[in-house]
Amino acid sequence: MPVKLILTAGQEADVTQAGKLIEGVPIEVVIADKGYDSKAVVEAIEAKGAEAVIPSLSNRKEQREYDRERYKDRNLAERFWHKVKQFRRVATRYEKTARNFLAFVHVASTMILLR
Repeated sequence: MPVKLILTAGQEADVTQAGKLIEGVPIEVVIADKGYDSKAVVEAIEAKGAEAVIPSLSNRKEQREYDRERYKDRNLAERFWHKVKQFRRVATRYEKTARNFLAFVHVASTMILLR
C-alpha cells in the first residue's frame, strides 16, 4: 500500500517529485524505476541513511550498482496500480479536477486495503 501519493501533470517527470515523496517518511530502502535515476535523488536518499535501489539509465557513463534481488520487490507498486486502475473512475479519469481525482485514488486505495 502507498505511503504517500502526489498528483502531478501528465507531462511532468516522476523524478521532480522524489524529494517530496521521501520527505517526512522514515525510510530504510527506496526502490524505484529508472525514471528516478538522478544523482540528486540518490544523494538525498543516502543522506537519510537509506539504501537507493534504483537502476541506472542505460546512457549513464557511470553505472551504479544496486541490489537486483531487492529490486524485484518493485512489482508490489506495479501490482497496486493495477488494482487501483480496476476502479473505472481512476482508469478513465472521470473527475475533472486534480483534487477530486486524487481523492478518488485515496478512496480506491482504501477499498483495496479493506479487501
